[in-house]
This record gives sequence, C-alpha cells and structure tokens, in this order.
Amino acid sequence: MSEGRPLRLLALHGYRQSERRFRQRTGALRKALRGRAELVAIDAPHLVPGAEDETNDDPPRGWWFSRPGTFEASEAADEPAGLEESLQAVAAALRERGPIDGLLGFSQGAALAAMVCAMSARGDPRFPVTFAVLVAAFASRSPAHRHFYRQPIALPSLHVVGDADAVIAAHLSAELARCFVEPVVVTHPGGHFVPVAAPQKEAYLDFLGRFSPGQGQTEQPGGGLG
Repeated sequence: MSEGRPLRLLALHGYRQSERRFRQRTGALRKALRGRAELVAIDAPHLVPGAEDETNDDPPRGWWFSRPGTFEASEAADEPAGLEESLQAVAAALRERGPIDGLLGFSQGAALAAMVCAMSARGDPRFPVTFAVLVAAFASRSPAHRHFYRQPIALPSLHVVGDADAVIAAHLSAELARCFVEPVVVTHPGGHFVPVAAPQKEAYLDFLGRFSPGQGQTEQPGGGLG
C-alpha cells in the first residue's frame, strides 16, 4: 500500500439513485475532498420496480424494500426484503475494490452504512472499515433490523443533518447518531442533499483528518479516539 495516498471511501447512494447518479450529484464533494479522500461508488443490487419511464441504461436502485417493490424510511416493515444481498454487495466491494478505509452513505445508503458499521464494530471480518460519514441517515424501523442498534456502535462517525430535510427528517438522523459512541454531528440549513458549503467542508476535512490511509483509527489528543 503506497504512502501518501488519499483515503478511499466506499460510497453508497440513496434510494432510487444509482452509482452514476450519485457520482453526478457529488461532484462538489469530490472536489472539496480532493487530495484528502476519494469516493468509490457502487450500485445497489436491487432495481426499483415501476420505473419504466426512467432512463433504461441507468435505472433507479435500492438497498432494501420495506414492502414489495417500495420503500419508506418511516415504515416499521414487518417483512423487509433485500438487505442481505446488499450487505453481500458491500462486502464484495470492500474485498474486490480495496483498499477501502471508510464509508460515505447518503439517505438509505447511509442507513445501510450504519448497519455495516455495527457489524464492523462487532468484529465481522467482512467489513474492515474504520469510520463512516453518514448524510441524511436514519435507523431502520423494521423489527427485523433492531439487532443492529441493540448496543452502541463503537466506530467513529460523522453525521450530516439537514434542518429542512423533508425526506429524512432531522430528528431521524439525530436518533441514529445517538446509536453511535461519541458521534460527530454537523447540521446545515438545507434539505435532502449532500451539502458542501464552507462549514460542512470544514467538518468533512476535520473528521477525515483523524485517519490515515490503511492504518485504521489515529490516536487523538489525550489518548482517545473522539
């Protein structure tokens, strides 16, 4: 592993997005992180049904469904479907597209990233990540997913919360942040997007500055990880 490389973040897009669409919508973020971190985006494994009017070469995708063929973050789904395939896709990407240092997730992709963090923190060897940046994230309401949140998630995390987010309300993101040990939370006045204004850019760079490529967590002043 070469010295001096930027951090590499596995990027997980939102529901009804795709790897290509997420790359298009995060150009400003990639520019802001240039030299410090690069994004490695992947497609969710599931096509969203009923999107025949969408461009055929880049159909919308999802990481799991709360009901057959659809998804609502606020729904306490009795029989969610598709999560295991998505966890397998993330594990494969970490294995095949490495080195990967951390995760960056947006909306449903951020919720998935939080689940991966929980499994990593508990020693699952499929998910060797050491931190996560979670934008517009939430905890799954499904009873089948409660096990991800039963114990504090001991992995460094940055949570980016939109005060005016009408898709994932701010209190849902704050609720997920409380599932982590010593989370870093930054808010912005906007809605459902990845913000890159000066305060958020500073927050990204400050958080990522705690980590070294391929070396896991870096020690913070006073001996803690923050």
